[in-house]
Amino acid sequence: MEERRALRELAQEGVLLTCRALESGWPARSLTRALRAEGWGRLLPGAWLEPDRAADLPTRLRAVQLLTPRLVVSHRSATALWRIETLAPTAQAPLEFIDPALTFRGKVKGVRVRRTVVDAGDVALRYGLRVTSPVRTVADLLRSLPRDEALVALESAVTYRRVGGVRRAPLVALDAVVAALAQPSQGSARARRWLGLCDPRSGSPAETVARLRMADAGLRPESQVELFTPLGRRIVLDFLFRREGLAVEIEGYAYHGTREAHRRDIARFNQAVQCPEVRSLLRFTAEDVFHNPARMITEITAALPPLE
Repeated sequence: MEERRALRELAQEGVLLTCRALESGWPARSLTRALRAEGWGRLLPGAWLEPDRAADLPTRLRAVQLLTPRLVVSHRSATALWRIETLAPTAQAPLEFIDPALTFRGKVKGVRVRRTVVDAGDVALRYGLRVTSPVRTVADLLRSLPRDEALVALESAVTYRRVGGVRRAPLVALDAVVAALAQPSQGSARARRWLGLCDPRSGSPAETVARLRMADAGLRPESQVELFTPLGRRIVLDFLFRREGLAVEIEGYAYHGTREAHRRDIARFNQAVQCPEVRSLLRFTAEDVFHNPARMITEITAALPPLE
């Protein structure tokens, strides 16, 4: 019992470093036996997870940062901590860090370290971890990710969103991202061009991707359009081709949060067709947008009158 208490006292937020235990006087052979007997799990070479603790993302990131304190959580790992939405799930993605000292040479399975400069103002504390600020995180993603993924993250960061069941306020201002990309660096020129495609009113990753798919096909609807029913009820449509009277809605409770939110969407669709500006309405699920965008574009194009 005494040994168990000592080991737990040496842990930091559920993570025990082998070097710390050895420095406290534990013999290497006895330490390994005690850790395995008590149910500690190996997180990384030199880092153990406390029994009955979940190896969640913050804990795994903490293990890396305890082993190499100068590393800063960045890129997709930072988006998860800030609740910035991305297209790719972060659960199975490599843990991502920046080494501002530009000296990291090691290779650790499941860990990616970039050697690049990070100013003091680009680093913040989140869950006790040193992490790139929201502005720096978004700028890094715009420089490094494909267009759709980068813009999903940007539009998530600049708007109110409900992520993981938690509603949060906007994290960055678009002007701040523009300023962050002003300095010459790899990927910045391309990222600055993409900023013109950003719509801060976008309400979800599916809406962002749907709008980009339509733009690629030469379709330019208005987005997040405020309309009123004959009874004065206000609704906001995802997209509206105003001249043609065609509304396009992206629905599906997987991206709107709950089944109750899904039911509210259905009621909103019914109200939308009562608006005088809407003569027809197309609805697509997030699955349509992500997995069958060609069909979505075909149906939208077919519903629009031919150009004169």
